[in-house]
Amino acid sequence: MRRTGPLILTLTLVTAMAACGGEDSGDTADPIQVGQIVSLTGNYSPLGTENQKSVALAVDKINAAGGIGGRQIQLTVRDDKSLPDQAVLSFNELKGDSDAIIGSPFSNSALATIPLVDREEIPYVSLTPADEQVTPIHPYVFVVPATSGTYAEAALQYFQANKLTRVAVAYDAKSSYAVAGAKGLQAKAAQYGVTPGPIEEFQTTATEFGAVFTHVRASDAQALMVWATGAPAVALTKQYAASGLDIPLVLTGAQASKLFLEPAGPAAEGATIATSVGVVGEYLPAGELKTAVDELTTAFTQKYGYAPPQFAQDGYSGVKLLAAAIEKAGGTDRKKVRDALESLTLTTPNGTYTYSATNHSGLTTDFIAINTIKGGKFVPTEFSETKFK
Repeated sequence: MRRTGPLILTLTLVTAMAACGGEDSGDTADPIQVGQIVSLTGNYSPLGTENQKSVALAVDKINAAGGIGGRQIQLTVRDDKSLPDQAVLSFNELKGDSDAIIGSPFSNSALATIPLVDREEIPYVSLTPADEQVTPIHPYVFVVPATSGTYAEAALQYFQANKLTRVAVAYDAKSSYAVAGAKGLQAKAAQYGVTPGPIEEFQTTATEFGAVFTHVRASDAQALMVWATGAPAVALTKQYAASGLDIPLVLTGAQASKLFLEPAGPAAEGATIATSVGVVGEYLPAGELKTAVDELTTAFTQKYGYAPPQFAQDGYSGVKLLAAAIEKAGGTDRKKVRDALESLTLTTPNGTYTYSATNHSGLTTDFIAINTIKGGKFVPTEFSETKFK
């Protein structure tokens, strides 16, 4: 039996044990042990801190409602410090006692961890969108955010609808998320009548983007799409506003947060940004999706005083998906939970997931909103408003 600490057996838990019929080899009264690897310090802490808040919020909500089959979720958090080797150390600390693991929002950390997930065969719900996690399929790895490639395709659909046929691309060559997004856009561009170029690379540590703007200015690009996370996106946006370029600046879900809006300030006004549909949940029509978004928005705003950003949407959705799979599996047997995830359809604040044995990403472009930044808020474009109807 895994180490769980002292147990308090209540009538509810005893009843749950009988109902489960021994599915979990006699430990059905034990807490469900969930590990979380998250970037709480380092370059990716703006993502990780929001992930962790919403994961904890979802766990608390489930526990307050009686848990899963009468079993409480016990969450154990490890900081990967925005470093892949620390993510590996964190996984090794968690694997023995965990029924499932929620993965880092930092793509490079997730990719370093996946070989260990494959070896240990433990359900791993990833909060980063790098395509390599699911292409090819890793049996126990399931991605929560829309993949970089899905974001790229959503952007291409927007470009096509707005007759933008020549798009410059700038990306962080040291970020797996950014590389996958830039490559995904280039790979599918022709299908949407878009010619990418120029293609500009920069590093995560970059602070000056004048050369990028010079190359874009000398081209015939009608828009510039940027794939970046954290500080580089803020610096680039500020410098773009002062560059004199008058073509649209297009950003991605990595900037769908007050942690981007506040430091970027007025420079972000008018920028176009692709986000999870939940980020603009207030504009959704009534229905199952809006109900799911409102559940998170209300609880998160009451607790933290601001609306949940993209990264909070991911964390909350990840817990909901994992909880639904454990419930469907009738316990925490790892293979049964994996199988349950592969047959799961669930609406969360991020959209409606449909996982399968050949699709461990779950979301389509239907659940990505293309927005404009107005008055420091994300407002759907006409393109997305039409999709919502």
